[in-house]
Amino acid sequence: MSIKDIVNRGLVNLDNCESEPIHIPGSIQPHGFLLALEPVTDRIVYCSANLADFAGLHPEQVLGKTPERVFPGASLAPLLEALKGKSRESEYPVIVTINGCNYECQFHAHLGPTILEFEPAQTEPMNPDQVFIQTRQFIRNIEGAGSLRALCQMVASDIRQISGYDRVMIYRFDEQYNGEVYAESKRDGIEPFLGLHYPHTDIPVQARQLYIRNQLRLITDVTYTPSPIFTLADGEVRQLDLSFAMLRSVSPIHLQYLQNMGVGATLTISLLHEGKLWGLIACHHYEPKYVNYQVRMLAKLQGHFLTSQIKVRETGEEYAIAKELDVTLNQLLEKNIVENRGSLEQLVCRPELLDLCHATGVALVFDGKILASGTRPDDHQIALLSQSLAKDCQGKFLQTDHLAALYPGWESEVTAAGLLYHPIGKDGEAILWFRKENRLEVHWGGDPEKAILKDETGLHPRKSFETWKETVKGRSLPWTKPELQAAGHFAHALQRQVHLLMVAEEESKYRALSYQLKEANAELENINWISAHDLKEPLRKIQVFASRILDHSEADPNRIYNSVVRMKDAAQRMQMLINDILSYSRLAKISDAFETFPLDQSVQQAMEELEEVIHEKRATLNTDKLPEVRGIPFLLTQVFVNLLSNAIKFSRKDIRPEIRIRFNEKKVNAPFPVEQPDKKYHLIEVIDNGIGIPEDQEENIFQVFTRLNGRDAFTGSGVGLAICKKILENHGAFITAHGGNREGSVFRIYFPVNG
Repeated sequence: MSIKDIVNRGLVNLDNCESEPIHIPGSIQPHGFLLALEPVTDRIVYCSANLADFAGLHPEQVLGKTPERVFPGASLAPLLEALKGKSRESEYPVIVTINGCNYECQFHAHLGPTILEFEPAQTEPMNPDQVFIQTRQFIRNIEGAGSLRALCQMVASDIRQISGYDRVMIYRFDEQYNGEVYAESKRDGIEPFLGLHYPHTDIPVQARQLYIRNQLRLITDVTYTPSPIFTLADGEVRQLDLSFAMLRSVSPIHLQYLQNMGVGATLTISLLHEGKLWGLIACHHYEPKYVNYQVRMLAKLQGHFLTSQIKVRETGEEYAIAKELDVTLNQLLEKNIVENRGSLEQLVCRPELLDLCHATGVALVFDGKILASGTRPDDHQIALLSQSLAKDCQGKFLQTDHLAALYPGWESEVTAAGLLYHPIGKDGEAILWFRKENRLEVHWGGDPEKAILKDETGLHPRKSFETWKETVKGRSLPWTKPELQAAGHFAHALQRQVHLLMVAEEESKYRALSYQLKEANAELENINWISAHDLKEPLRKIQVFASRILDHSEADPNRIYNSVVRMKDAAQRMQMLINDILSYSRLAKISDAFETFPLDQSVQQAMEELEEVIHEKRATLNTDKLPEVRGIPFLLTQVFVNLLSNAIKFSRKDIRPEIRIRFNEKKVNAPFPVEQPDKKYHLIEVIDNGIGIPEDQEENIFQVFTRLNGRDAFTGSGVGLAICKKILENHGAFITAHGGNREGSVFRIYFPVNG
């Protein structure tokens, strides 16, 4: 019979320890022995060399035979009975007797052959009361621990008391699987490791995967000599996967690592949370130490208890934060976030917006503008960052505590090391929360850059574990789940409100355009009418009187003179109509810059322009002190020229015209629905004692060429008030007319406060 060991001898030649096949070392630790049975036949196809030390048998005496034939006088009945079960995985050790010695045998068949692991049986049987005692103690710990860290500390203390190890640590991983000693219980006289960090290279990827599959690992003596595993060499020699084996030999790199630390023995228990490796319970002893199955299971039970509480504790801590943030969120959402564009600036300045996710700065990018508050980058940097995020995120949110890692060269890593970004529109609109840098001093157990060393003999772990300090820059505190949720809820509400605002603005623009179109159509109708009627009338008169002159060339000179005068009047009438049409049409094209000036100035200039008419009609005019406004002075002067001249023109016979311009300093709303309902206006009234305006004509008189009286009674083209209305609309103002017939007129001008 030919046999061969399956020891993996290529380990020392590895260039990267993450490639080390630690699940198939081809050897075991020597504190027990191993057999592996072929499926179906149950022949022994693998055997550890140290079987000779325990049972006096060598591999060539065992391989190819069944356990019954190898150990004919042994008490294997419990084991053989257990192997007949549906599941070839022992829930607890089976006691067997070989050569008069008792062994605890555990078996499993996860990956092909059924692996049997034998360890010397404990001298005392497991006491079920111990499980009850441990369960009761853990419940007390749960009740007494105020936080997850405090609970971990209690578990570390309990496991050290159960197991007798010199040091028990609860080791917690971060997102990159760098580890921190989160809690620690140790004997007196050894240095503390609490708070120390260890790089992810200390526990490479394949080791972490193995910790997930097999949640308990024991090393009784870090200086052990591995016992090779043998198999038959009569065919293809295959490796034996020992992922689930308790006796699996450990990586020589890891053994050297432990020796460099001065550790003699370890027990490690995996802490799994939501299918991932949350941390480890690491037990260290400074000389060789064996713990039996009972102690291991009690320690593992503590680990299971702890992992059952991770979710509960983290959820409880998150709930406390979420409850606080919900109060802030409700304060922000208790009324409409965005009523108009002005409210956006007020929103950004509210301290609750920072408290919502414990940010130190915030910026709102909307309609090409940046509204910001708190500690944050300057507007130029925010604009550049927002453009990059809009391009890279494609409408999705982003959160990071290390913005410089996403955008190398980021210049504001002190004021904005962390970022929470939520798009709220399709054109780059977004809300950005910032967190300033949280400069942190991390204490490492040795230089993390020199965790693994390589020389001509292979890879070696670091030899120095002296505390190595690193100052971490450019990072903020990480965003917690409650903070992300609160910010997300608010961003969603803000997005909805902004969309409603934009829809309302578009609707207002549509209404304004519709109104302008309606006005333009009305104006065109009036202009068409005047072109077809009023302009034809002077032409007809000119033609009539010209014909009379030609037909009566020998007629009375006085008659000819009168015809010529009438022709001249008709031509002047046509010229006045054409000038008024041109003046009215030009108003829509005015683009002069507004300026702030006292409205009294326009009234005074209008009075000076009408000085002769006022004197001729012996009119009296009184005016209150008028406010300052923003507008175009000469156009507003034209408004008052038209209003005052109309007040004088349309006066009653034998009654001196009296005109008063009145101003109430109280700000008022617009007289009818407008785009901005809360906008305030100056109310200026021009009151006369003239012939008045019929109620049914109060709106019509502002239409182009509208006249309420015949030309024989009063001259004019009917364009003056239309021009007043157009000028005031171009200034964001309104004009209305009121007054019963023969009771005078009141023209009210609503001029916007602050332009």
